[in-house]
Amino acid sequence: MSKPVVSGSTIIPSLRYRDAHAAIDWLCKAFGFQKHVVYDDENGGVAHAQLIYGSGMLMLGSVNDNAFGQRMVQPDEVGGRETQCACVIVKDCKAHYEQAKAAGAAIVDAYEEKDYGGAGYSCRDPEGHLWWFGSYDPWNEHSA
Repeated sequence: MSKPVVSGSTIIPSLRYRDAHAAIDWLCKAFGFQKHVVYDDENGGVAHAQLIYGSGMLMLGSVNDNAFGQRMVQPDEVGGRETQCACVIVKDCKAHYEQAKAAGAAIVDAYEEKDYGGAGYSCRDPEGHLWWFGSYDPWNEHSA
């Protein structure tokens, strides 16, 4: 069976933030995302934003009471629990961990070398969304 050719993400997480502009700045500073596009809404919030990291992408916007927004809750509304978590592959996991800690990420699982290869850690951003970062790349059979 041949591997599919991938040029960018085909599955893109989407998050909502109460202060989306502050979240975008923090995600860029703490996690190394880069702004791809940011579209403001009529209320000064974010209608839609795309942040990139390597060949991956994250979409986000301001918390909104529209039909789509009513299907989502913020972590603090459900005791900090999540039903999913964005997993991001990073080249230097230890350096990424230190950068996130320095920016104030709430560490959930400290940096750890994994038995299956690579290293990883998990943390929460300022609005409580859960993130996992690691150097294990499932696309690469010889991931370190």
